[in-house]
Amino acid sequence: MVSTLAHEQPQHDAPHAAPPAGVGAHAGRDVTHDVTNQAPPLAPYDASADPALLEGLRREGAGWAEDGVRRLGALAGGAEAQEWAELANRHEPELRTHDRYGNRVDEVDFHPSWHQLMGTAVAEGLAGSPWADERPGAHVARSAGGLVWGHTDAGHGCPTSMTYAAIPALRHQPELAEVYEPLLAGREYDPGLRVPTEKRGLLAGMGMTEKQGGSDVRTNTTVATPTAEPGVYTLRGHKWFTSAPMCDVFLVLAQAPDGLSCFLVPRVLPDGSRNTFRIQRLKEKLGNRSNASSEPEFDGTVAWLVGPEGQGVKTIIDMVNCTRLDCVMMSAALMRKTLVEAGHHARHRSAFGARLLDQPLMRNVLADLALESEAATTLTLRLAGAADRAVRGDAGERTFRRIATAVGKYWVTKRGPAFTAEALECLGGNGYVEESGMPRHYREAPLLSIWEGSGNVNALDVLRALGREPGAADALFAELDLARGADARLDAAVSRLRSGLAGASPSGARRLVELMALALQGSLLVRYAPPAVADAFCATRLGGDWGYAFGTLPDAADLDAILERALPDGQ
Repeated sequence: MVSTLAHEQPQHDAPHAAPPAGVGAHAGRDVTHDVTNQAPPLAPYDASADPALLEGLRREGAGWAEDGVRRLGALAGGAEAQEWAELANRHEPELRTHDRYGNRVDEVDFHPSWHQLMGTAVAEGLAGSPWADERPGAHVARSAGGLVWGHTDAGHGCPTSMTYAAIPALRHQPELAEVYEPLLAGREYDPGLRVPTEKRGLLAGMGMTEKQGGSDVRTNTTVATPTAEPGVYTLRGHKWFTSAPMCDVFLVLAQAPDGLSCFLVPRVLPDGSRNTFRIQRLKEKLGNRSNASSEPEFDGTVAWLVGPEGQGVKTIIDMVNCTRLDCVMMSAALMRKTLVEAGHHARHRSAFGARLLDQPLMRNVLADLALESEAATTLTLRLAGAADRAVRGDAGERTFRRIATAVGKYWVTKRGPAFTAEALECLGGNGYVEESGMPRHYREAPLLSIWEGSGNVNALDVLRALGREPGAADALFAELDLARGADARLDAAVSRLRSGLAGASPSGARRLVELMALALQGSLLVRYAPPAVADAFCATRLGGDWGYAFGTLPDAADLDAILERALPDGQ
């Protein structure tokens, strides 16, 4: 059988070499079970030990949160939290449609480790709490927390993300926001289906996707019928993909008399009775398996209108903008996690007479991954900064956020699968076995490009923003121009981008948005990263001095400086 560890293939002994001393017919029978040349467990480690993360946190106005992020990073990299993540994925959620007496309950049971992860995330402010925090940088602090807590499990990030994102959409109906927002913005995890206003804290989900619609939500067929009570409707329909069905309330799209509208659907009604939310099945997914994703059926389901009738997409788009940012954040977290895993393995594994980390070609691979990871992290925190300042009334940042979040969502999530595959390969066969955790990360990576609009949807959304949002292009170029003159390759890329906008077409949307993303990342790194990082990024991603796979940095790249920054001792 051909070895899958080409870079670790051992040298063959001479044909008739004498056996080692003590080896014979009666030698110790456990000698074949001796294990050598294997990396020790990574945990405990510090998930916040990332200069790009901490520098971005301070730069984007949330330096006050650094102690908390560092504390959360130590917890995330600890053996206990890593075990929570492993157990929550090994013991997947189970659907219970009925109780023992035959009553319909539509509940999902989770392993206790899921609740440990969720309780920590909510308590650490990774759900709705930034909306109740008046400190500048609160939304940046949350994203930084997500970047480190994302080293555990991605699945539970779905309900925390939707809870965070639901609040700005809910504010389109102030009387509902007044009731639910304080509980959504709290820091108490209170699982179990009960009357929402009687709980210490709430989680929110959303239900948009239907079998015949997918991302084309305007073709939804769920029908909303007004009742005699103003603002109250009943829904009838079948949603094809609704994650985290044990959330307390959901924002749902349905066709009202005046068109597609947004509704709030609680699992439990104010009188304590169960709302009709029949879970037909849980999805068998490629990844994200700790999180339950379901197909709920509505039939006489009570719902409250959020925003005007016919303005459902406009109402819920505030939610989508937030969840898209979280897709960028989780992709960046996944990149960083798998880079740390690959670096740890390379530091402790030897081949051909030297540690893998000291082998020139492995150093090239790891340095190339480190560039991609830093660019993703830096862009994530810039987008979080724009979101924070937009919430606080900065019109320029609001416009920049609108286009840059879609750009980042397209590109960073697209890079995730290739990145995690390369990081897994650094471990060779050790990374291909389930116990390593790398297969779980690899399965997770494609999801973030699919959720909240696939690649095509986001690329076309960028074109839509350029055509319909006054000042969108100006906001993007204003950001890029902050680095003008600092790197000729970046300047040339920005010039190509200006020319490309003139002839932008739907068929070329991906190519155009890719250039936007790379120019934006290059601009940020030129301004804020060490020269070795910025130079190597611009030479490869913008200057063309690069191959088609990771590990093809030019000889001039300062690998030592890049790796010293990305992989500090102890990881």
